[in-house]
Amino acid sequence: MMKKKRIFWMNLVLVFALIAGLALPVTNVSAAGKQKKTTKKVLVVYFSATGTTKGAAKKVKKATGGTLYQIKAAKPYTSADLSYDNDDCRANTEQRDGSVRPKIKGKVKNIKKYDVIFIGYPIWWGKEPMIIRTFLESYNLKGKKIVPFCTSGGSGISDSMKGIKASAKGAKVVKGKDLTDSSAKSVAKWAKKKIK
Repeated sequence: MMKKKRIFWMNLVLVFALIAGLALPVTNVSAAGKQKKTTKKVLVVYFSATGTTKGAAKKVKKATGGTLYQIKAAKPYTSADLSYDNDDCRANTEQRDGSVRPKIKGKVKNIKKYDVIFIGYPIWWGKEPMIIRTFLESYNLKGKKIVPFCTSGGSGISDSMKGIKASAKGAKVVKGKDLTDSSAKSVAKWAKKKIK
């Protein structure tokens, strides 16, 4: 009787070991499968004349783990250049013309390695600053995903999307978002979805 009990328990242990042995390779395969997925490389580009867009860009960078790059004008914008009260200020003149492409200081090194490019900017007179078009038109963006984001005093991002799409030739430009008053948590939730 004792021998039969011992054999029963040994068989039971063997059955459990066999079931565990069959389950483990499946788990390892799926884990290995996850590891084989390539992580998308993210670049977070921004232009910020007053610092507001810089804050939003830092939140996007933190959420995505991407590389942060600041677009700098070769001739920096002064407060007089950005005066909304002056119809003839530099920024207003550039926005009104639409064909002006302000020069940029510096370049992104090896932009080819990035899969997703978040591009942030303030809204000037309802649209993206023309320096954003300079940036987008300076690179071959074919096959890349472009994710616009902005900061705005009230205009929102929608009227800037046409210019972004026209300047980012060959890229997949997705719907952008105004991040003016967004918390780090809401930015993270939005940005992570855009990387997929």
